[in-house]
Amino acid sequence: MKHQIDLTTWNRREHFAFFSAFEEPFFGVVAEVDAARAYARAKALGVSFFQLYLHAVLRAVNVVEALRYRIEDGQVWCYDVVHASATLTRPDNTFGFSFVPYAPALADFGPGLQAEMAAVRQSSGLRLNDVTARPDVIHFSAIPWLSFTGLTHARSFSYPDSVPKISVGRTRAEGQQLLMPVAVNAHHGLADGYHVGLFFEQLQQALDSDESAPGRSA
Repeated sequence: MKHQIDLTTWNRREHFAFFSAFEEPFFGVVAEVDAARAYARAKALGVSFFQLYLHAVLRAVNVVEALRYRIEDGQVWCYDVVHASATLTRPDNTFGFSFVPYAPALADFGPGLQAEMAAVRQSSGLRLNDVTARPDVIHFSAIPWLSFTGLTHARSFSYPDSVPKISVGRTRAEGQQLLMPVAVNAHHGLADGYHVGLFFEQLQQALDSDESAPGRSA
């Protein structure tokens, strides 16, 4: 479900109009989170670390309302729940797009992710379709080969896009911490650095916490 934002009374109406006129309205931030407790919890639960941190990312995104805004036909809509369109790899090192539905509980989230991973492995090409290209998603990718400090995305400026793009990189140990870089790219007409800061705060909490899903915040 989604509801429309009233642009006439929205406190971001000028921000939205200003940045929407840009050829490149997206801004990006890279920061590190501590994944030590999350990695240990994944091992204890017998689930993949990828499943656990993707679930944590979606938990955090669904808390921050600004990351659930989407621009459709010039109007801003807020989705009640957003999911993941993740790039999943194959044994031949190509990737395919996917649609991974969000579920508040990690155990309920796993089957959908595993089904999409299997579907990608059994397919070829990009798998770009109406489902993987839904607007109520984040575009997610994992880059486990690099502990990056910056990240850009290939984008077609002629295509109207307002979906946040979140990527994670290779972890590195530092003392008792297991630091993982996370890149967030978001449409500046819909979100600011404040909202990205909220996301990182919620992501760290999700990585450190048990499976109970947090409430939402504006």
